[in-house]
Amino acid sequence: MSAVAIIPARGGSKRIPRKNLLPFDGVPMIARSIRTALASGLFERVVVSTDDREIADLALAEGAEVPFMRPAALADDFTGTAAVMVHALGELPAFDFACCIYATAPLLQARYLSEGLDLLTQHPDKSFAFSVASFGFPVQRALTLDEEGALTSLYPEFRQTRSQDLPEAFQDAGQFYWGRRDAWLRGDLLFSPASLPVILPRHLVQDIDTREDWKRAEYLYAALRAGGELS
Repeated sequence: MSAVAIIPARGGSKRIPRKNLLPFDGVPMIARSIRTALASGLFERVVVSTDDREIADLALAEGAEVPFMRPAALADDFTGTAAVMVHALGELPAFDFACCIYATAPLLQARYLSEGLDLLTQHPDKSFAFSVASFGFPVQRALTLDEEGALTSLYPEFRQTRSQDLPEAFQDAGQFYWGRRDAWLRGDLLFSPASLPVILPRHLVQDIDTREDWKRAEYLYAALRAGGELS
């Protein structure tokens, strides 16, 4: 059984410019994902897929590999993760499993990476295993704004349903996605019954797309480190 980690990290982030390189608690953001992947001991290779020379140089300095540069056509605002993974796998020798690890996942823990690989090996009929977290409140009771700016139910049919009677819902935690190599190359759907959940506690999850997200992640990281959950 062989596994490769692939960390997508393009240079052209818009909402937080150069976010993959910005210091997070004194360490470049992408360096945290690289270090966690390497320390996990799960991967034969840790590869960074980037179109950016500065990101590539940092990745190499951190012990990752950059055996190819990502073409510009796969580094725009519209290219999805799956296309980046297919390209990377086409440039690499065959591995049984490939794990996409996001560069902006400072709360990532190796134990959950290991759990994802264990899940896939135990369920040969499944294609993927990836990080999720439960919503803190039933999504069926969500509110939205109408065209006049007034509140209305997003799902009116659940307006009178007690929250405890509604099924639990989960969100993509945006940290990692384990997949069988053939599943990535076939284009199997991630959000489907072909996938298994690695359920993370909500306090270990923070997607980072905006400055507000970044600040919240810093607060979470500081609290978790103080509590001994992160090194």
